[in-house]
Amino acid sequence: MAYQSVFQRYELKYLLTEEQKKKVREAMEPYMELDEYGRTTIRSLYLDTDDYRLVRRSMEKPSYKEKLRIRSYSQAEPGSTVFVELKKKYKHVVYKRRISLPEEEAMEWVLGERRCSKDTQISEEVDYFLEYYENLHPAVFLSYEREAFSSREPSDFRVTFDDTILCRQEDLSLESAVYGTPLLPEGLVLMEIKCSGGIPMWMTRVLSQEHIYKTSFSKYGTAYQTMIFPKLIREVSCHA
Repeated sequence: MAYQSVFQRYELKYLLTEEQKKKVREAMEPYMELDEYGRTTIRSLYLDTDDYRLVRRSMEKPSYKEKLRIRSYSQAEPGSTVFVELKKKYKHVVYKRRISLPEEEAMEWVLGERRCSKDTQISEEVDYFLEYYENLHPAVFLSYEREAFSSREPSDFRVTFDDTILCRQEDLSLESAVYGTPLLPEGLVLMEIKCSGGIPMWMTRVLSQEHIYKTSFSKYGTAYQTMIFPKLIREVSCHA
C-alpha cells in the first residue's frame, strides 16, 4: 500500500458529545465514507527532552511549534511498518513529514543507535531535529480508537473521530498492549476536520445547528497537564 508522506493542511478540533457525533455523522452520510483503514487503534510514542522542552513550548501557543513521534496503526512487531512523523505548525497551518520504517529500525534511528536506511529530504529533516534537540527519548505512550472518513468526491477533506484516548509513561513500546489513563471525560469524542481549504457548507451548517465550537486540544499537551506535570510536582515535593 502506498502511503502519503507529506501533508500541508488545517487541522480543526472539536469536542463532541455522543449525541452531537450522531448528528454530525448523519449530516456526513451523503458526502463522506469510511476510509480504507476503517476503525483503527492508533499507538504513538512522543519524543521529548528530559525537561519536556517540546511539550512545554507547544503549550505556550507560539506561532511556530514542532514535535516528533513514532506511530503505528496496530500492535507492532520488530518488522512491522511504523511511521516516524515530524509535525510542525506555523500560523495555524500543519506541515507533516513522515517516513515508513520497520519498527526496530525506527526506534534505533530516533535513539541515535543507527542511521536511517532511507536517504531522503525527510530523513535529513528528522536528523536535523534529532541533532538540534539532543538526547530525545520516548516520553509518553498515547493510544486511541479512530474512525476516519474521506470525501466521496475528489477532495482532501477528511474527518476523524477519536475516543478512548489513553496515556501512560511506562512500557513505552509500540509492541505493547493498549492501556493507560483516560484523557477525555466519559461520553466525549474528539473530532478533527482536516482540509487544505474551506469547510463545506453542509458541515458548517451542522456545526452551527448543534452548537459545536472549535477548541484547542493536544493529546500530548493534555497528558502533560493531567499526568506528567503533577507527577513532577510530587517528585519535587518529596525531595524538598
